[in-house]
Amino acid sequence: MPRILSIDYGQKRTGIAVTDEMQIIASGLTTIPSATAIAFLKDYFSKEKVEAVLIGEPKQMNGEPSESASIIKGFVTHFTNHFPDMKVIRVDERFTSKMAFQSMIDSGMSKKQRHNKALIDEISATIMLQDYLIRKL
Repeated sequence: MPRILSIDYGQKRTGIAVTDEMQIIASGLTTIPSATAIAFLKDYFSKEKVEAVLIGEPKQMNGEPSESASIIKGFVTHFTNHFPDMKVIRVDERFTSKMAFQSMIDSGMSKKQRHNKALIDEISATIMLQDYLIRKL
């Protein structure tokens, strides 16, 4: 069974998470510079079967697109130009960064570790993906 990949795209960094082959568990894969996202994904897709990609959709509390929505929309366009056959699923990413930070606290990470923004992005992508898997059931 192919995997599902999740992308928490940001202006500087992009967190990436992926499911196991049974699509049961989401795990953080990495955080990369956003400028390298397409090259990273080309390499990853050449090695692993992926059936769909989740891309976070930033929204404000009232459901309207947030300020960063236009940046992510540009990435989605760029992504679909490079991977026209890949299924793209947009998912609400509200609160994922806060949830990621709280999970770091709950797991006992030090203050210094919690300031690692790259790790927060990776955990955010994992939370989006795990939430999607739960809703998919």
